[in-house]
Amino acid sequence: AASAAVHYDDVLIAPVTTTSLRPDFQILVYPVISFNSEFGHKGSRDNLLGTGAAEKAISYYSNELQVTKQSPPAFLVHAGDDRVVPVANSLAYYAALQKHGVPSDLHVYAQGGHGFGTTPAFDEWFGRCIQWMRAAGFVAK
Repeated sequence: AASAAVHYDDVLIAPVTTTSLRPDFQILVYPVISFNSEFGHKGSRDNLLGTGAAEKAISYYSNELQVTKQSPPAFLVHAGDDRVVPVANSLAYYAALQKHGVPSDLHVYAQGGHGFGTTPAFDEWFGRCIQWMRAAGFVAK
């Protein structure tokens, strides 16, 4: 989802229409954002790019490096104790969004791991997401 939000303008095949592929907004829940060696998700990197990927490809798909002022508004939610995808992914992406003036909300819960299970409850974080969407005018108030 983050890749679609930052690479929507990249032409990989000849377009058949002039319809913009830019999402209106992005909702990212414990997202893989980066492929860097510090906190990126190696499994996702290897699955997408293969083992031994070139640094250029790693940087291209490290979405925190690709944010621009045209990137769509974002709602991010993550658990601080996520052992599969480190919360540093969401923190870096949020920092990049803020740097470029992109409206965004970040909600980090102390517990929940990857996939949240029962903590935080779905209604808790999704309720905040709905509030964000209403405040931004994406859904009716």
